[in-house]
Amino acid sequence: MRLDPKKRAQVLDRIRELGGLREGVATTVARETGVAEADVYGAGSFYHLLANPDTRVRVCTGLSCAMAGAHELLNAAQKAGLPTEECSCLAACDRPPAVLRERDTLVEVSIDDVHRAGGDWTQLESSACPQLDWVGAVGPADVDAEGLAINLLGEPGYDAAAFRSAVNRGADDVIAALDESGLQGRGGAGFPAAIKWRAVRGQAETERYVVLNADEGEPGTFKDRETMLRRPDLVIEGLAIAAHVLGARDVYMYLRGEFGAAWRAMEAAVERFADAFDGVRFHFHPGHGAYICGEETALLEALEGKRGMPRLKPPFPGEVGLWGKPTLVQNVETIACVPSILQRGGRWFRELGKTEPGTKLYNVSGDVERPGTYELPLGVSLDELAAAAGGYRGTLRAFSPGGASSGFLPASKRDVPLSFKGLAAEGSMLGSAGVVVLNDTRDLTAAVREQLVFFERESCGQCAPCRIGTRFVREALDGYQQARGAGRNGASRSKLAQVADVAWEMNEGSICGLGQAAPLALTSAMEHFPSEFSGGKDHE
Repeated sequence: MRLDPKKRAQVLDRIRELGGLREGVATTVARETGVAEADVYGAGSFYHLLANPDTRVRVCTGLSCAMAGAHELLNAAQKAGLPTEECSCLAACDRPPAVLRERDTLVEVSIDDVHRAGGDWTQLESSACPQLDWVGAVGPADVDAEGLAINLLGEPGYDAAAFRSAVNRGADDVIAALDESGLQGRGGAGFPAAIKWRAVRGQAETERYVVLNADEGEPGTFKDRETMLRRPDLVIEGLAIAAHVLGARDVYMYLRGEFGAAWRAMEAAVERFADAFDGVRFHFHPGHGAYICGEETALLEALEGKRGMPRLKPPFPGEVGLWGKPTLVQNVETIACVPSILQRGGRWFRELGKTEPGTKLYNVSGDVERPGTYELPLGVSLDELAAAAGGYRGTLRAFSPGGASSGFLPASKRDVPLSFKGLAAEGSMLGSAGVVVLNDTRDLTAAVREQLVFFERESCGQCAPCRIGTRFVREALDGYQQARGAGRNGASRSKLAQVADVAWEMNEGSICGLGQAAPLALTSAMEHFPSEFSGGKDHE
């Protein structure tokens, strides 16, 4: 008897409801769903938050949190006997260090907070910011709202005017407006939105789905968090427009498991709109702790109750997506731009950009005065972004321009447009526009290592070049640091001799972007900061 795929999709949620992958849980879920017990266990063990249910608190050791003392906080907690472990980025880079308690993120947690917990993590609160007030600094505040596509400081609206406009204009006109706007995917890939929408609408299969990718996990990135907390109206209305245009009845929203506050904000927005969207059904699904599920096909696998491993492409989700049906997958920021484009026009949006169409939600953290999310014309420079964030702290030495996947650039590149094409020309990428700034007091090799550890931890293991390569490049850097610390300079450099070849193999042989981008933190640092690795002069 063929297993109902919708039944299979219940596997991960049932494991969560039963308290994680404890003894006997896989057996129970297998009996309930008809999925083989080994398959249930294999799916559940893939996700951090399900596989380790007894770990109630996790300390983020992403780059921005590490720069703010996360490792010292972790050590203090462990010395105090508190059960905790480190975890990957929690999308709170603007308010570090961050701690995950159950599935809510606490920000600006200090060692004093740990001591006040008195050995009981349930007593831990963030003295600076309660968990439900997870919003950070946004701006700029002095820009006319007519020049902003999202406007994080604006008042949410629930009149569904943009949806009604889409209904009146018709599907072809809506897609034409997206085409004219030049809107590109804001999740990292930069793929034109209109092409995605047109591909789904053009399929012969009439059962279609719309999926929201809100599994924000790229280190340095927290723009989707702010958008869902401050402007959930735009996200929900954008999804409803997409569903209407593409002939989909069901919208599946995949929110990362650590986004408890954002989940509540989005639920409230759906309720505020009530029946405004003519029968469009919204379904909420939690992530369970796996960065790789930010890749669209891995996300679809997770929605189907499986291990979040990327699929081979083609076919693309627009042809064969969720449960084998045509599916539009869009990032939070991308879909939030749609209502404004319909109300103000595609040309209006296109002309907002500096070097490429539209505004962009830039995140900036690290050594700036006011870390936060700033909506600026796409193509501003680092100096312009830093100015919006109150300026640099100390003397700029390096920056990561687009999340961990973008590597590092030197201060001499501070005038390069932070855009898709501008950064690609420098061998980097805009990615998620999660900018991390490092001044000249920072240990660059330590920063590189944080990024390498992240990718090694989050590799799904499906591709041998990625599974082996992420460990190799991290071990190569560790070997270099150990040899250099022992004064064996020749030996230290030899540890890095094969990194370029391994990076090439990872780029050519990995299915998804994780393996392709993982070594860039090290290879870019070796290129731009040779003095850190060979005793030469930096290219600054």
